[in-house]
Amino acid sequence: MTRYQAPELARGALGALLGIAVAGATARAVPGGPELLPFIVAPMGACAVLLFAVPASPLAQPWPVLGGNLISTAVGLGAHAVFGDVLVAAAVGVGAAIGVMMLLGCLHPPGGACALLAATATPAIDEQGPLFILSPVAVNTVVLLLVAVAVNNLSGRRYPHRPAPATPAGPAAAALGITAPDVEEAMKRLADRLDVLPADIVTIVRDAETHALDRRLGSIPVARIMNTDVAVVHPFESIYRARTLIVQRQVKTLPVIDAERRVIGVVSIIDLFTRDIVELETVDSIMRTEVTTIPQDTPVADLVPMMTTEGYKNVPVVDAEGRLAGMITRGELIAVLHRALLGTS
Repeated sequence: MTRYQAPELARGALGALLGIAVAGATARAVPGGPELLPFIVAPMGACAVLLFAVPASPLAQPWPVLGGNLISTAVGLGAHAVFGDVLVAAAVGVGAAIGVMMLLGCLHPPGGACALLAATATPAIDEQGPLFILSPVAVNTVVLLLVAVAVNNLSGRRYPHRPAPATPAGPAAAALGITAPDVEEAMKRLADRLDVLPADIVTIVRDAETHALDRRLGSIPVARIMNTDVAVVHPFESIYRARTLIVQRQVKTLPVIDAERRVIGVVSIIDLFTRDIVELETVDSIMRTEVTTIPQDTPVADLVPMMTTEGYKNVPVVDAEGRLAGMITRGELIAVLHRALLGTS
């Protein structure tokens, strides 16, 4: 059973309180109508549960709420007008309303209650006739929706719900990972339909993968796997010197450090060998100064998104004083991931 946190409890309870109060007060202020006509209808209670307690549900989105309630009310009134027997009108009204909602993509459980209420119309609803769809049903529904938009967004929950954008995957991850179309195809094969968006499932799966990776690797710091024998150059050294180091050490990137071993730039094999440059020029003339470094106590798990989705291949590692302590490459990351998969990390 789901346990709700305090903010969720407050949003659900107080949001429903405010929504029902404002929706009822607004409908009561609408002039005209029979004296005994309710200013708020019972299905709005169920509607409030969805809008404020589970606003991310596909059943709680604006079209299902608005279309489900209003269309079902119209269907229920139609059944009441056609069938003299209340039981027959109720059964046909609810069944037909569900079918119409499914066809129009606006399935909303309180819509079934709206159909039942209209099909078993009281004298006041009978007197109101088709206008019952507008007042109080439409007034209640629209106001409740507006309050839900305000309460959810002001309390930090996006409504209408849009799935969080999935972390962009690199080519390998995209080829092997789960995508929204994969989930949608799998959902089609289920005998029991899941009322959840495929994109939300992808987000949950990727978050679970990240959590599992943190559990397996979170305690391993980068310092344990980094290469400490790092070839470096200084900004005043010649490009010839940098080229020689790249070839001798068989590396693709050289950190550029100052006199205190702080990283002030990097030069790569592309910088050094794909430009028409004079070898006597100094490194600072071609180095890139926008450098991403990581502390040596960074968990290894944090490297995975950097090197799989953000495109980093080599990252300088620095100590507490910001001095170069080592270098981490995709090779070291792959090695530790392999050991983790084998259970030897």
